[in-house]
Amino acid sequence: MRLVEGLRLVPGGAAPVEPVSADPVVFQRECVDAFVASWHARGFSLVTIDNDIGLLERTLAALGRPAWEVTSEDIDRVVGELAMAGRAASTRREYVQIFKGFHRFLQTRKAAEIEAMFGTRLVCPVDEFNASRHVGDDSPAVAAPPTPERVSEFFEFLKSRIATARKYGPAARDYAMFRTLYHAGLRSEESALLEIPDVHFDRGPFGKLHVRFGKAAHMSGLACSAFFGLRISRELSREL
Repeated sequence: MRLVEGLRLVPGGAAPVEPVSADPVVFQRECVDAFVASWHARGFSLVTIDNDIGLLERTLAALGRPAWEVTSEDIDRVVGELAMAGRAASTRREYVQIFKGFHRFLQTRKAAEIEAMFGTRLVCPVDEFNASRHVGDDSPAVAAPPTPERVSEFFEFLKSRIATARKYGPAARDYAMFRTLYHAGLRSEESALLEIPDVHFDRGPFGKLHVRFGKAAHMSGLACSAFFGLRISRELSREL
């Protein structure tokens, strides 16, 4: 058989592609598995992954339909039911955020397949109304952060306690912990688990704080670092 000039026949051998399931329940389960695999690829801890899997499954079950069919009214309904059940605003926020993340994953990775199989073009149902009105009722505008003057007064009070406390150690410890929280941006538990060998005033221009029990470490021994300001380094080394 003569070939058209300029073209040539090459051997095939492409691996057969498994057909994608058109069952929405099965397909969504496959999407959830792929979403979870992306968490592993991004290095999330096993504890975080286990917690988020459960949260995502509860959210999808409460919505009662495939994620690509969820509407803004569905989000309103679920968040409203959580509020009626007395669930905290932070819990309601977690439900909305986990769904929003999953939906964003579908838009990025699965949009073409979903439109081809189910005829649905993905549009995220989480908007400023169901995200802020229902979930964000603990708005920062209601509880503004303390002013610099107020913070200075707080630390002056802690200093005065050191001078008058019956036991120097606990008062100095409290001052150091609150200063660390303020300047290094640590969580309270991360700060409470620090030990003297974790503080290195001589490393780098600002000193280094070795946080061995960071939120994402999962006891792995991997440390996250936070840097003191020069001011706090000098204050702690001088006063403690």
